[in-house]
Amino acid sequence: MFDEVPPPSAVTVDASMRQLLAGGPLGVGDLDAIRLVLKGNSIIDWNRAHFPNRAAVDRFLQLHLLDLSHTEDQRRLRFVHNEAVNYLEEHLGITFPDDLREPDDIRDIFVLASHTGGFRRRQILACAILKLMHVINHMEAAELRFQTPLSEARILDLAERRIVAAADRMRCEGFPIVAFYGSRKTRNSIITKLIAKKENTAATIFDKLRFRIVTEQQQHILPAISWLTNNLFPFNYVIPGQSHNNLVNMGRMLQEPSYDAIRQLLQGQLRVEPPPTAEDNPFSGASYRMINFIVDFPVRVNDEAPIRYGAMLGRTVFALVEFQVIDRETARSNEEGENAHQHYKNRQRAIVAKRLKKGGRWRRHQNTDN
Repeated sequence: MFDEVPPPSAVTVDASMRQLLAGGPLGVGDLDAIRLVLKGNSIIDWNRAHFPNRAAVDRFLQLHLLDLSHTEDQRRLRFVHNEAVNYLEEHLGITFPDDLREPDDIRDIFVLASHTGGFRRRQILACAILKLMHVINHMEAAELRFQTPLSEARILDLAERRIVAAADRMRCEGFPIVAFYGSRKTRNSIITKLIAKKENTAATIFDKLRFRIVTEQQQHILPAISWLTNNLFPFNYVIPGQSHNNLVNMGRMLQEPSYDAIRQLLQGQLRVEPPPTAEDNPFSGASYRMINFIVDFPVRVNDEAPIRYGAMLGRTVFALVEFQVIDRETARSNEEGENAHQHYKNRQRAIVAKRLKKGGRWRRHQNTDN
């Protein structure tokens, strides 16, 4: 059973969040971010950003651990921008106006990419720059990870420290969460999962560090994800193709009258999704319900080890972190009958034993825990 946290001594949820918790509609930017998180889509497929002003850009960059009041972070952002423009000009032959190629303030690229009216060519060009900045920053952070003399365990420690602090903040703000706790996979658990996976045994294990958030009610789940993307991690670094949701049907929710005015402003096509089905995990029970997604979580490393590369590689690396979000009642249901964790582990061990002893084609479990 999960450990419930005591209610906060003072409720300080701001007015906009109180409205969301009461079932009020989410804004366009938050909806697009949540849909990306739940579906595991890529920011590369977006055609518009959601930054109304420079202050909104500052908040977004802070989630990337960039502070433009610091000269080094300004240089880093300028470097990534220049690399993006150079790629687009040299490899795709795109021509940029001077204010996009050499803007006085890089934040203006973000604001222009969010423009919704009039002639859109400049908005499209600004979006293209942001997409390349996203890719280049990610690529160079991976290179920095190899160059940084820090163990994976230490990087996970730094990530965990920030997430635990955010959990405390979420509670102090009065957000209706029952539990927010983390765990790490043991060595034996990692070995078992590698062998049990459909993919080859060199496949990436995404959930070495995992956090579960349990909300009071199901209607609090989407506001919880919105809080996370606004206060803890940048939504653009959710890993594409690694999200699973069989708990919340956003397509049906967006058909409600309260979303009539903004439905057509969302990224991509909307459709009413089928009823939730079993979790896409061969070891879970058929009625198991969960939202989970993987984030490349930014970790600042310059305080931990000397960094020689400055603006070229930055000072931030990424740690893979899994987040699970669920409501209290569903969490209890997931611990009963065929969904119980012990049954999950039994099914997983049975597959591992079969593969090691007999080999053969990987199949979904069938009564392997009896």
